[in-house]
Amino acid sequence: MKRRSFLQKSAAASAAFTIVPSFVLGGNNHVAPSDTLYIGAIGVGGRGGGVVNELTQYGKVKFVALCDVDDNRGAASFKMHPKAKTYRDFRKLYDNHINDIDAIMVGTPDHTHATISIPFMRENKHAYVEKPLTHNIYEARLMAQVAKEQGIVTQMGNQGASSDGIRTTQEWINAGVIGTVSRVDCWTNRPVWPQGFKHITEGQPIPKNLDWDLWLGPASYRPYNENYLPFKWRGFWDFGTGAMGDMGCHIMETPFKALELGFPYEAEASCTTIWSGDFVEADYPEACPPSSIVRLKFKSPTQGDVGLNWYDGGIMPDLPSELGEGETPGKDGGGSIFYGSDGIMITDTYSGNPRLLPSERMKDMAAVPQTIKRVTTGHAGEWVEACINGGSTSSPFSYGGPLTEAVLMGNLAIKAYQKKEFKPGKKSGDWDPYNYPGRRTIKWDGDNMRVTNYEEANAWVKREYRKGWEI
Repeated sequence: MKRRSFLQKSAAASAAFTIVPSFVLGGNNHVAPSDTLYIGAIGVGGRGGGVVNELTQYGKVKFVALCDVDDNRGAASFKMHPKAKTYRDFRKLYDNHINDIDAIMVGTPDHTHATISIPFMRENKHAYVEKPLTHNIYEARLMAQVAKEQGIVTQMGNQGASSDGIRTTQEWINAGVIGTVSRVDCWTNRPVWPQGFKHITEGQPIPKNLDWDLWLGPASYRPYNENYLPFKWRGFWDFGTGAMGDMGCHIMETPFKALELGFPYEAEASCTTIWSGDFVEADYPEACPPSSIVRLKFKSPTQGDVGLNWYDGGIMPDLPSELGEGETPGKDGGGSIFYGSDGIMITDTYSGNPRLLPSERMKDMAAVPQTIKRVTTGHAGEWVEACINGGSTSSPFSYGGPLTEAVLMGNLAIKAYQKKEFKPGKKSGDWDPYNYPGRRTIKWDGDNMRVTNYEEANAWVKREYRKGWEI
């Protein structure tokens, strides 16, 4: 079935939908006729396969259909659920099972999250979508809007949002343990894939197990090359969102929630310079840089002005002098350091293991009461329970969308920093050939979703969609 026919069918179904699956439409009118959530899962290899396994282990779910463009990548999930129908094309899952499922799980690469999810969400299907929620800011705003309009249960796959760590961090911040926070440093060891290289032009035979055209989805067509898959796509702007997109929703989530941050009002970046020859600066705008530093500024209703600094690619923030002998900041390849007027707090990746510096201060923490309810079901299980019984999740799209926007705002600054233009009379290979018009502090009007001081950056707020894949 062609994409256009699929969209026409989706629109018609929205206008004339009369068969209610396992819930009544509307966020507070949820009625569950059984204790089983019927799911269609798209992108069931890699991280998506991990979510399938988490949902299976939790129980209370039945996978009606599984979909993956790569037969080999999806094989483990297919074997785990032999009674589920299997597809390469998510549109066939939609056509054949839209009335059989209550919910979808989407674990595909970043660039297809929105184009796959939104048609199902518009049919009132609950949605679990891996992080980052979307590939660009426009899509994140739209996903949150559709979720609100349809009254569905949603969860972004940033598992730390359901952890005890983020709740402990919130409680300490709320109790004023470190005073007013003015600065947070966040970092990751990503990228852990090759990143920063020029556009790949050489085509290779497409493996028989892969539908390359479906994998590309809304991205413009290019020849298949093994250097995109299965994981290296993260380093190309057409498909991925770089190190910041990969881990920002895990690591920035800690200060974003604990400090009640919203849209950043400005961002600036600096990135590694790539050299294509001796004294020859490369220009690879299609590739995410090997490393970057991003400085975001927020206005918090509880803290005032907050500066959030992001480091990746092996670049680390300053080490606090309060670290003791043998103590290291962060764990699992990253973390966050909160600088408050009355002390310093560190968390690991996924909001893990919040602790104070100097470490002697930890003996007083038993006095801070637990005021925030803990999640006992796990991140995926929390979503299942909310779909079946009603209730909330830790990272609904109303929250995951703005968090993703803040992360992707950092990527706007990175892209602006990468922007090069030849100086008059200069060409590639000349010494000092470029001007850098985007190397500035990017001013962001979050309400209107616009960069106000560098018009070219607004082209990156929303992508160009391949014909037939428009949202």
